[in-house]
Amino acid sequence: MDRFTYLNNENSAYIDSLYEAYKQDPTSVDFGWQKFFEGFDFGRDGQSGTAPVAGTAGTDATPQHVLKEINVLNMINGYRTRGHLFTKTNPVRERRHYFPGKELETFGLSDADLDTVFNAGVEVGLGPTSLRNIRDLLEETYCESIGAEYKYIRNPLKTKWFEERMEKTRNQPSFSKEEKKRILNKLNQAVGFENFLGTKFLGQKRFSLEGAEALIPALDSVIEKGAQLGIKEFTIGMAHRGRLNVLANIMGKTYKEIFSEFEGKNYDKDTVYGGDVKYHLGFSTDIQTSGGQSVHLSLCPNPSHLEAVDPVVEGQTRAKIDFKYEGNNDLIAPILIHGDASIAAQGIIYEVLQMERLEGYQTGGTVHLVINNQIGFTTNYKDARSSTYCTDIAKTVLSPVFHVNGDDAEALVYTINLAMEYRQEFNEDVFIDILCYRRFGHNESDEPKFTQPLLYKAIEAHPNPREVYLQKLLAQRDIDEATAKQMEKDFRAELQKSLDESKAEERFTGSKPMFAGAWQGLHLATEKEAASGVTTAVPQEELLKIGKALTTLPQGKQFFKKIEKLFEDRAKMVNDTHVFDWAMGELMAYGSLLAEGHPVRLSGEDVKRGTFSHRHAVLTLADSEEEYTPLSTIETEAPFYIYNSLLSEYGVLGFEYGYALANPHALTIWEAQFGDFFNGAQIIVDQYVASSETKWQRGNGLVMLLPHGYEGQGPEHSSARIERFMELCADNNIQVANCTTPANFFHVLRRQLHRDFRKPLIVFTPKSLLRSPVCVSPLEEFTNGQFREVIDDNFVEAKKVKRVLFCSGKVYYDLLEKQQTDKRKDVAIVRIEQLYPTPAAQMLKLKAKYSKAEEFIWVQEEPENMGAWPYMCRHFRKGDLQLDVISRNESASTATGYAKQHASQQLYIVGKAFESAPGKAVEKTVKKAAQKVAEFSAD
Repeated sequence: MDRFTYLNNENSAYIDSLYEAYKQDPTSVDFGWQKFFEGFDFGRDGQSGTAPVAGTAGTDATPQHVLKEINVLNMINGYRTRGHLFTKTNPVRERRHYFPGKELETFGLSDADLDTVFNAGVEVGLGPTSLRNIRDLLEETYCESIGAEYKYIRNPLKTKWFEERMEKTRNQPSFSKEEKKRILNKLNQAVGFENFLGTKFLGQKRFSLEGAEALIPALDSVIEKGAQLGIKEFTIGMAHRGRLNVLANIMGKTYKEIFSEFEGKNYDKDTVYGGDVKYHLGFSTDIQTSGGQSVHLSLCPNPSHLEAVDPVVEGQTRAKIDFKYEGNNDLIAPILIHGDASIAAQGIIYEVLQMERLEGYQTGGTVHLVINNQIGFTTNYKDARSSTYCTDIAKTVLSPVFHVNGDDAEALVYTINLAMEYRQEFNEDVFIDILCYRRFGHNESDEPKFTQPLLYKAIEAHPNPREVYLQKLLAQRDIDEATAKQMEKDFRAELQKSLDESKAEERFTGSKPMFAGAWQGLHLATEKEAASGVTTAVPQEELLKIGKALTTLPQGKQFFKKIEKLFEDRAKMVNDTHVFDWAMGELMAYGSLLAEGHPVRLSGEDVKRGTFSHRHAVLTLADSEEEYTPLSTIETEAPFYIYNSLLSEYGVLGFEYGYALANPHALTIWEAQFGDFFNGAQIIVDQYVASSETKWQRGNGLVMLLPHGYEGQGPEHSSARIERFMELCADNNIQVANCTTPANFFHVLRRQLHRDFRKPLIVFTPKSLLRSPVCVSPLEEFTNGQFREVIDDNFVEAKKVKRVLFCSGKVYYDLLEKQQTDKRKDVAIVRIEQLYPTPAAQMLKLKAKYSKAEEFIWVQEEPENMGAWPYMCRHFRKGDLQLDVISRNESASTATGYAKQHASQQLYIVGKAFESAPGKAVEKTVKKAAQKVAEFSAD
């Protein structure tokens, strides 16, 4: 028996039970009952607080009609929740069918009810009206060219915000004739540009936007709308499809320059830079909107690794929010343009979304546009994802999603304007899934009929979005055919004129300054400049003042005893011993830069305390969650930002790279929890950190701190894969350092901002040395000099040396202990603090100094096929410095997981370096070393 049979005055117990459930949890009853109990026109007895009973509370409604009212309310909610499944959003395919559908019977209604008046019309702003009128409104709002997913948002203010706007307009755009003409004009540009390229540059890749040209009027409109809402700047990230069209028709890159790139006239045979394909290049410009506002646009350069640009754009945006817009994220907005296959499959999407509302990474909301071609290269959407929509990832952070027919330009413009309003109102992400198609293959030489013959048969017969929109305007008499034809003719003539001009020039260099804005005064370094030093010393008085600020705990606040003891020890370094450990050297580098007015930003997993509990840059009080940051007490206007990141490497490293790109005057640092964890972000390292200067002539001062060192912690916590960075080294693209003293680390960090160029800096930082009594530096090493790329041996006389050991990092201290214990004066230990750019000239000078030496050996902890050796071997193979190597044997794994084996290997390396044979004494030392390994826990 149907439960609603009980709805009558004699059997109100059922309603009473629903009401009791509603009072406990409103969501436990159907939407219709929720509204009923909230006090709908026929609803609640507010005086008694008892459940409304059908036929009471001053209404003459019959129990059956009450049931129908509730059913109508459920129908309204059904359309709001599931209407997107039944839209007309696919321009070239039939939509999949979903059950249950939207038929009246689904909601307990029938055609016989269509002309019945229901108070439920109040819910959609119609007042009491017929079911027919209510359904018409819902159909037009939720089932036409726009599908809206928003009901899962848990904030009722946001869902109400959407309902009021969408249902009031029925999601039907209402544009003036001038606005419609502007849309047509941008479609004309988008379509005409692609057609022109396709006929003039046959066979050349351009990754055409054809089938998705409505993107251009949409971007044009969101910039206009954003400017009206106060936005002064947009940062844009996108892959290659449609990029040339966006550059030309949104960014304002001249057609002439683009045509010159097609003809190869932007190539300079004398350049030292490798360049990149035209559909990867970035661009920035200032435009004037129709309302007279000035808006800055920047399109970030990016590789073919789809979606890798996303965190970079977010980082750029955040940097500008912090330093250009004084924390106001209403003045700048990021736009990310995705592909349907990539947004569904690339894990970086999830990482970036999880940053959306985190303190250290929020950017005030991103407008996401998906060019949904319904196919990835040759893969059908059914093979590309398990989710219903490619955008279902958006629901993890409760972002609204709109699905729009790419043939309906007005609907898309309307939707993106709505999205912009939502972003400005709530500072949250919003997604627009543009259902369109790809007229040709993945690139212009590809044949899509090999794999999708039926789809491409339909696409061949389908008119382009401009033609679709033009026919609509002609039918509405908003434009005449002659005007439309003239518009098309004039634009093609403009393109031809630009092509003729580009052909007439021998070479096109472009007119955009390479370094403008925040990069004014900086430049790309020559090889000589990259090898030159710069004074980074800090006067003693200033340094001790900074040290005092860093080691003084505030009175009246309770800290953990261990923290108080740690800070007592640090205070002794400043006030008494004037000898500093690694943590103090690092913190004084930050403090001195802050004092000079340079912002410092440090992020990564657990960076506030430090993975190895050494940094303690932020202290948490013992009796509360209150935090205290000593670096924030430095007398300066420059901010210190430090954030424990989400458990992400790819996303966070990309974000910090973007941050450093937008603000070269801040020291921007990403620290890996363990050095090898950077491999989760290898794409960012390969495609941005190592190659952006060569590809795009863009410098970057990002610092990567990668804990590295063999302490018996197994394969995953020993090596930061030095060899991977070394194999990327060329053209002075990056700096790779493995410092052995706190002072040298201090200087290399300060050097980043004391030169008039920027290079990424990769530092392999220590673990066990963080508390080593020998890994310390006296005050005078901070107050004098600069970063030392090579540190010579001060314990030997050159004329007595028979063997020179070159090394880098922690292994130096193992070798030093052996040298000093055995009193070996015939073996010199030279530290190469900077692995790249390799200080070859200094190394050769040392060879000359040690003229009696018979052997020059590279000593490393890493296996022979890893570490710096493969690079050193290649670098010096034809030079005057003939190096041999002492290392662990070649290995597929970075390190052993057995403590005793690790200790034995380490002793072998040290023993081999000093030519001491293993024996009983070594066995005893192995056991002792194994015990030390067990005591050191990196995890």
